[in-house]
Amino acid sequence: MKSLLAFDLNNIKLGQNNSTLGTKFGSTSVLISIILKTSITIAGLIFVGLLIFGGITLIMNAGSGDSKKAGQGKAAITNALIGFAIVLLAFTIIQIIETITGLQILNPTF
Repeated sequence: MKSLLAFDLNNIKLGQNNSTLGTKFGSTSVLISIILKTSITIAGLIFVGLLIFGGITLIMNAGSGDSKKAGQGKAAITNALIGFAIVLLAFTIIQIIETITGLQILNPTF
């Protein structure tokens, strides 16, 4: 398997025993896969939270006549959509890199 980082995780010691970061997570690609999958999940949760926040803000302030507060709700929804589109684009780019290089970044094998 090709190394994706500039250093070897098998040389990074963990605690008093002889275990290393590489033996704990299996390999470099497994660690990268865990980080990428977790970040995509967290981005999805933040997206849903911002949509709910923006929707509630927009609904509460739409009838009040204060266009500035209603605009904040619209901006929150717009920014949430743009941010999630960027995350989906990054995920697509990772899959394209997997296809071109033959590496399995999101689903590594041992």
